[in-house]
Amino acid sequence: MLSAGEGQYSEKHSRFLGFAIPCESEKQAAEIIAQKRKEYWDARHAVYAYILPDGSARFSDDGEPHGTAGKPVLDILKTGGITGAIVIVVRYFGGILLGTGGLVRAYTAAAGEAVKNAVRARIIAADEYSLGVSYADYDKLMFILKGADAEIKSTDFADGVNVVFAVKSDAAQACLKSISEAFSSSVVPKFEEKTVIHEKI
Repeated sequence: MLSAGEGQYSEKHSRFLGFAIPCESEKQAAEIIAQKRKEYWDARHAVYAYILPDGSARFSDDGEPHGTAGKPVLDILKTGGITGAIVIVVRYFGGILLGTGGLVRAYTAAAGEAVKNAVRARIIAADEYSLGVSYADYDKLMFILKGADAEIKSTDFADGVNVVFAVKSDAAQACLKSISEAFSSSVVPKFEEKTVIHEKI
């Protein structure tokens, strides 16, 4: 498993931007691909490959000649024994054709750089919760969550502060108890879903 990483490769004025991103499901893969295509809307191609935690894999050449783009990216993941990750390589065409060999080399290099710059991480089962606190109590909550090694998913500052966090499943009850004691049971986290967190190895 990887945490996020990026890499670049250039050849004959074409630029290849590689992104390695943790990915747990087909749905998440689709969301990541859509986000990158929106972010790099002016790029010629957005090639990708992913291997999910269950071993299922998929790749796309996104308009490049068959076998010259998605498959080399997938091979980078397979060679590294990496699962639970997607690698996307965005290409800005430089006006000069690279040929099949040049494309394979470029996509392999950009994907390889992204993976090399990513950090190996361990997937850990976690529980996701949401809760709201006052601005005055925000720092107290953050202190508790930091002590529980919780991962903050989102923070919304509105009338109060709404926080979504994930904590390791085997540490969840202790975390909830600490929150209850700190706020005299006035703050009750709402369980949202089972999820995962990524811990660097």
